[in-house]
Amino acid sequence: MRPSRNSSFYVVAGFLVAGAPALLSGQVADPDATRFENAMATFARHDAKNSFPADATVFVGSSSIVGWDTGDRFRGMPLINRGFGGSQMSDLVHYVEETVLKYSPRTVVVYEGDNDTSAGKRSQQLLEDYREFVEAVLAAQPSTRIIILSIKPSLARWDVWPEMQASNAAIEAYAQMDARVDFVDIGTAMLGADGLPRPELFVGDGLHMTPAGYDVWDEILMEALMPGMHAAHHPGGAGH
Repeated sequence: MRPSRNSSFYVVAGFLVAGAPALLSGQVADPDATRFENAMATFARHDAKNSFPADATVFVGSSSIVGWDTGDRFRGMPLINRGFGGSQMSDLVHYVEETVLKYSPRTVVVYEGDNDTSAGKRSQQLLEDYREFVEAVLAAQPSTRIIILSIKPSLARWDVWPEMQASNAAIEAYAQMDARVDFVDIGTAMLGADGLPRPELFVGDGLHMTPAGYDVWDEILMEALMPGMHAAHHPGGAGH
């Protein structure tokens, strides 16, 4: 374990301890995850009629994953898209078996936190949900690689961008604790020279992305998925 991992551990541990009273008093209630029962039933029906690839990359998360035409943009890659729009990280934790574990994926690409922050959840609460998700995935299949995409800046939710940045920082520090987990910054490239979200990357609602927005994500993720990059960033193998 490198010294930087130890440092990251103490950063996260201190962050959680210091924030514990606020977490208990200011925690936002999770929405009812069963509102996605129909979406899960749709996934199950599809799986009953179709085979799914072994050792696939599973894309999972909220509407930014749903709108990502992964099959077309990552041709030749064995993948499964299990995004469900409007979800929060707590929903993904609730449905981790239905959306991730049942496929025994080689890699998981996850995007959540956008809706969480908009609903008032602070970085401490979101970090705890991410921790629960990561632990569930790695407990089921320790060799899985998890790629966490940072929460994106957007025109519609620019007012909560500072809290999103706090969440990104906390999640990134947590990801550095385990060689099997990578945090990938997709947000910086979505900002213009003026430091504001680039309008051409968003559709009319200022939240969901245009093809140009996904072009940005494609390039960043492909770099993260390049053979050897993961090992180069995390020497020494898996583990805390």
